[in-house]
Amino acid sequence: MRILWKQSPGRIIALGFASVIIIGSLILMLPISVKDGVDLAYIDALYTATSAICVTGLVAVDLFDTFTLFGQIVIALLIQIGGLGVATLGAGILLAMGKRIGLKGRRLVQESLNLFSADGLVRLVKSVIKISLTVELCGAVISFISFSQDYPFWRAVWTSIFHAVSAFNNSGYDVFGGGKNLILYQDDVIINLVTAGLIIIGGIGFVVIRDLLKNKFRFSKLMFHSKVVITMTAILLVSGTLLIKLTDRIPWLNAFLLSTSTRTAGFSTHNLSLFSNAGLYIMMILMFIGASTGGTGGGIKTNTFFVLLQGIKSAATNKDSKAFKYSISKETFQKASIVTFLSIFVVFTGIYLISAFDPHLGFRDVSFEVFSAFGTVGLSTGITSGLSFASKLVSILIMFTGRLGPLTIASLWSFGLEERAHYPEGTIAIG
Repeated sequence: MRILWKQSPGRIIALGFASVIIIGSLILMLPISVKDGVDLAYIDALYTATSAICVTGLVAVDLFDTFTLFGQIVIALLIQIGGLGVATLGAGILLAMGKRIGLKGRRLVQESLNLFSADGLVRLVKSVIKISLTVELCGAVISFISFSQDYPFWRAVWTSIFHAVSAFNNSGYDVFGGGKNLILYQDDVIINLVTAGLIIIGGIGFVVIRDLLKNKFRFSKLMFHSKVVITMTAILLVSGTLLIKLTDRIPWLNAFLLSTSTRTAGFSTHNLSLFSNAGLYIMMILMFIGASTGGTGGGIKTNTFFVLLQGIKSAATNKDSKAFKYSISKETFQKASIVTFLSIFVVFTGIYLISAFDPHLGFRDVSFEVFSAFGTVGLSTGITSGLSFASKLVSILIMFTGRLGPLTIASLWSFGLEERAHYPEGTIAIG
């Protein structure tokens, strides 16, 4: 344990996620978790646990048709742990027990939530858990209005709770059965709006939510990070809705939910295999950008994309990079560039490997699947359950990388050795 505690926060968090995935997959293999007559392969249990803890939502097996109520509760807990973060949830449990959080624990939570500093960390952890439970409860109550019309009382209650947890944590898992997702609710205004609302709130990040509450939703009073996240979220929601509506001409309400969901949630009111190439292309872009830093979603993050655009604009115009009366440092742009490059590398490698392992699958479907796994989205054109053993392992690794972030994964191999040799600066032509 001492050796583990001496590791970097990134390594401890990665090991924490991996450990919960393994434990979750083993629990899902127990007879109490699987319905009678269902033969569940371990790779599918591992895939389900990974998808849940990485709040992805890609399904190798249908949750309702495969797992008992106990198994579904385990999956819901994995989603909650994945959304809040292992370190954050652990800190919350310690606080509930009246224990103090040490310096190392504070660093873990800071890394888990991508915070700028550890100041006020205990208060933030408490507010994160309170916000999560409050929003999920409200979402469950509102969802019950619709679900109670289609299911018996207690199943409607559980379906509402599971849906709220899944939506707020940007997971995309459902317990409707038959792989329907939200197709049966494409005309239900309540379900469409409450699902989109939960996704947006969970996706913008706890720091932004707290900042909004603290400043009574006055945009001018918000910190720079919050302004960037809210602005980019609004732009992506509007542009995504318009482009999806133009390419596939689905109802505006469904286009809005899909625009929201593709940025890491995974809920859909339509069969995506019937969408045009242009529509799926737009969704892949949205999935790659993803949610916001500190939120429950994946992708390169909206703030990373914003900094990247501002940096490119600055380089092209030879002007300082600035926004909302703040300047953006070159180091921040450099980090955003590294995150984006590593993400592209992961996605391209994933597409190549799955295409090689399952050559019978179409390139469009494979590309969409990989973008979805990396962005921890959960949308699919229907090929997930038919992936080979090797392709499922690749998808598991992509989901894990997408949840932790490629930069965090890359840093796991850094041992902090000092560079002894220094070389003269070279010149190289670009463009």
